[in-house]
Amino acid sequence: MSNVILLERRDGLATVTLNRPERLNALNQAMWARLAEVFGELSDDDTLRCIVVRGAGDRAFAAGADITEFAGERASVEQAREYGALEHRAVMAVADCGHPTVALIRGACVGGGLEIAVACDIRICGASSRFGIPINRLGLTMQYPELDFFMRAVGRAAALEILLEGAVFGAERALALGLVNRVVPDDQVEREAHASAQRIAEGAPLVNRWHKRFVRRLDQGGPLTPADLDEPFEAYATEDYRIGYRAFLAKRPPGFKGK
Repeated sequence: MSNVILLERRDGLATVTLNRPERLNALNQAMWARLAEVFGELSDDDTLRCIVVRGAGDRAFAAGADITEFAGERASVEQAREYGALEHRAVMAVADCGHPTVALIRGACVGGGLEIAVACDIRICGASSRFGIPINRLGLTMQYPELDFFMRAVGRAAALEILLEGAVFGAERALALGLVNRVVPDDQVEREAHASAQRIAEGAPLVNRWHKRFVRRLDQGGPLTPADLDEPFEAYATEDYRIGYRAFLAKRPPGFKGK
């Protein structure tokens, strides 16, 4: 079932595609399992600069969970607990990835699909995209770990509005709620998302990874340790630092090496 998640690499960029277009990329167990595997592999690949996450086709990023599985795979508390653990591993594999991630969103981005998108660092959508987590219509809940990072991404008020109303809403409302960074015309989503990924890739990769780690550390709360406060200065010992400032003085593009 590896074809339910497609992976393409090119010039330091990776594209991960949720690949069930005939089901609007609705997420099943095989997809959750494979997504966790793929992001585990990518996070350990220091040759990468950025990862784009998208759905196959132009009708959906992912239209939530595949409800046709529920009767057989989520028919009891025990099954739901196992399914929840699988979903959690996948979403957190995306959220904890060391490399910057960009969600390319066209069409429906609902339920678990929205959780995956929110786990990405930057989210760019088309004007006709639709969003929501209408799980109160299904009689089920969001787990604490996913709810925690969801609240951190959009805030308490927005999280409660999305979950309690259970509405599916448009791109402009998603932008106002902080679910997406940018809304562009539908025919420009792919170009804008890849342009964003390319801009990220042109930066120093070690610095991008450090900034992701620093943000996660601040999200954890608590006082910063002396080691925390000292870590940003490690950049000055890298080859990329020397490449960067010399390129700036010479007025030429830097060719960062990730070292």
